[in-house]
Amino acid sequence: MNYKPQLICLTVASWILFPMLSQAENWPQWRGPGHNGISTEKGIPTQWSTEKNVAWKISMPGQGGATPVVWGDRLFVTSADGDDLVLICVDVTKGNVLWQRKVSSGNQDARAGEGNSASPSPSTDGEHVWVFFSTGVLACYDFEGHENWKCNVADRFGKIDIQFGMTSTPVLHGDALYLQLIHGAMVRDDNTRTGKVIKLNKLTGETIWEVDRVTDAQFECKHSYASPFLYDHDGVQFLVVHGANCTTAHSLQTGAELWRFSNLNGPTDINPGRYDPTFRFVASPGTANGKIIIPTAKEGPTVTLNVTSDSSGELSQQPSSIAWKLDRTPDVSIPLAVDNLVYLLHKDGRLQCVDLASGQEKYFERTHSGQHRCSPLYVDGHIIYCGSKDGVCTVVKAGPEMQVVATNNMEAPITASPIVANGTLYLRSYDYLYAIRAN
Repeated sequence: MNYKPQLICLTVASWILFPMLSQAENWPQWRGPGHNGISTEKGIPTQWSTEKNVAWKISMPGQGGATPVVWGDRLFVTSADGDDLVLICVDVTKGNVLWQRKVSSGNQDARAGEGNSASPSPSTDGEHVWVFFSTGVLACYDFEGHENWKCNVADRFGKIDIQFGMTSTPVLHGDALYLQLIHGAMVRDDNTRTGKVIKLNKLTGETIWEVDRVTDAQFECKHSYASPFLYDHDGVQFLVVHGANCTTAHSLQTGAELWRFSNLNGPTDINPGRYDPTFRFVASPGTANGKIIIPTAKEGPTVTLNVTSDSSGELSQQPSSIAWKLDRTPDVSIPLAVDNLVYLLHKDGRLQCVDLASGQEKYFERTHSGQHRCSPLYVDGHIIYCGSKDGVCTVVKAGPEMQVVATNNMEAPITASPIVANGTLYLRSYDYLYAIRAN
């Protein structure tokens, strides 16, 4: 994992805040400090309940699928509170709410309560916190809860027209926020669509660049619930955008499209299945060791690309660029790659483990039935993930053989992914925010 120098310095500062911990790191945004769902911390419990190994818990004002972020002794999480959409700041040393701010209103539930407008996750740089809601409202606050700026991206970049709400989480990198807005009218023979990739000044909200991302996607295929992510390997950096039947890479400096991987909806050489008019992306790609692991949707495949080390970020679209392909794909959860293995969590609770280099399957086994809508976390030799409707959290030993270590019931729906920061596992259910630490 490559850390920025300023992150290392502030991580050292967090050791002062938590002197009882041998190792500590912040979790500044969706998928963590390495953008990959991997924690380097040790000593995190594998067994817990609503009471066991609970350092504290805080009642949530309403539902939300947003993953918390943590910097030092501050945790930030968004939630619905009735019709309001709020940002909450928690002191993690005491487990109490320091402040709550109403950012917007107009919350809407989606998919029979499985999601709502508080689905995108916040991000922080240690001085500010940014929040985005499915209503299109994007805002920046300081650590004391003062609003620095706020805008509605629908007013600036086009009305959002997406069936279950814009759940994409912006990427925070350097002095900028990067967004993907991919949506359009879910009407047959209606070519109205929006494909935008956007870079904003994080301190002012001003647009640095916006580029159109053109596709020929139709009906629900126009819709993307996925989040962009930063590819950063061997000195090559670019933004990866996933939606509308293709995956594209964009220059961080200009937004120019560097390469495009298309033909993800069938029938094509990539996906021999039938054409699916509801083929919309929810899971974002994962990355590891010069590869991009691309989930699709429904009955589509998972495709892994080899990324060249060319400093321009160019990727050939010839078949030689495909490292491997699987017939099945996670529909919601992001692929997790660690120690040359890839873990693919399928919606029905089956966990698939394959070799990163070859795609050879190591196992494909069910752990807990029911829908799984979170993305898995790696910490201290274990994979942790949660079932959405019943809140059962499964802990599996990392490695090429399936071994369930623990099954922990939190007794409430969970759609937010688990995170680890500064020696603590944080779990957010629809009812409570939990801090899990070894006693």
